[in-house]
Amino acid sequence: MVPFGGWEMPVAYADGTLAEHQSCRSDAVVFDVSHLGTVRVQGSGAFAALQAAFTNDLAKITPGRAQYTHLLDVDGSVLDDIIVWWHDDNLFDVMPNASNTDRVMDALAVGDSGDVVREDVTSQRAILAVQGPNARTRLAPLGAFDTVGRFRVGSVIVAGVPCMVAGTGYTGEDGVEIAVASGHAPALWDAVLAAGIRPAGLGARDTLRLEAGLPLHGHELGAGISPLQAGLGWVVSFNKGSFPGREALLEEKRRGASRLLRGLRFTGRQPGREGAVVTDSQGGTIGVVTSGNFSPMLECGVAMAFLEPSVKIGASVSVDVRGRLIDAEVCALPFYRSVS
Repeated sequence: MVPFGGWEMPVAYADGTLAEHQSCRSDAVVFDVSHLGTVRVQGSGAFAALQAAFTNDLAKITPGRAQYTHLLDVDGSVLDDIIVWWHDDNLFDVMPNASNTDRVMDALAVGDSGDVVREDVTSQRAILAVQGPNARTRLAPLGAFDTVGRFRVGSVIVAGVPCMVAGTGYTGEDGVEIAVASGHAPALWDAVLAAGIRPAGLGARDTLRLEAGLPLHGHELGAGISPLQAGLGWVVSFNKGSFPGREALLEEKRRGASRLLRGLRFTGRQPGREGAVVTDSQGGTIGVVTSGNFSPMLECGVAMAFLEPSVKIGASVSVDVRGRLIDAEVCALPFYRSVS
C-alpha cells in the first residue's frame, strides 16, 4: 500500500504485478480506482459550462455516452485529462485525476448564474474498473453489462445494487468502470472477486497503460506539455468556440510542435526511466524519457519519450541509464494492441 493523490492505494496483491498484468491481457482483473474524482454538474447551463471549460466538443456525442477531454492552462499545457460521463440532457459526471478535483471544480465555476450546480461527490461513491478480454463474460452473472458498450454510459443493477457503468478503462483492453455508492462497495468488490476476477494494483495499471501507449498525468501530460505535443490533437475541437488555452494551441499548431511523444523499444529487458536523456547516433541530445518499464507482453523494455520532431519512426537511438547507454528503436504508439 502506498500514498497516492491523498489516497492509500495498493501497488500489488499477493500474486504480484506480472501475474496481474498477464491476467488483464488474457482474462480479467479488477482495479479499485476510487481515487479518481467525480464532479457532478447539472442544470440547464451544464452543457455550456463543460463546453467552455474543456477542449473536446460534447456536441460530437449524446446523452448515454462518455468522452475523453482536457482541461488546459492559458499557455495550452494540460492541467488535467478527464473523462466525462453524460447521463442525460442536464446531468454530467466529470472524472478528473487524483488530487485535481478542486481544480476542475474551479474551472467549472460559472459565478452566480444559478443554472449550474457543481458538487464534488467523490466521497459518496467507489469506482471499480473491471478490465480484460473476458471482463464482460465474467461479469455477466452480476448484471446486464452488454447494454453498456465502449464509451457508453448506463444504469445497471450489479449484484442487486444500482450502479452507473461506463465502457471505459485505462489498459488497452475491453472493460467497464462501475460507480457504486460507497456503502455497497465492499460487497460489490467481493462479488466481483467471487466471479473469478483477479484484483490488480497500481503497478499493473501502470505497465498496462504504458504498453497501450496511454498518457499519465504528470508524465506525458502536465505543465509545459500540450495535447499537440502528446499526439492528442484529436481531443481538441477548435471550431466549437472559446476555451482556456485555445489561442496558444492555435499558435503552436501554426508553427509546429517543438517536440512529439514517441515510443522507444529496447533491445533488452531494461528500459529507460523518467528523466533519462535520449541521444542520436552522433551523441546529440534529442529528447527525454517520460515513462518506462518492462513490457510483460513484448518481453523487453519500453518507454515513452518526447523527441525532436525530426526524429523518424524506426530511428536507432541511445538512452542514458545511470551513466550507461542502452540501445532502443523509435516506434509508433501503442506498443501493444489487444486482439480482443
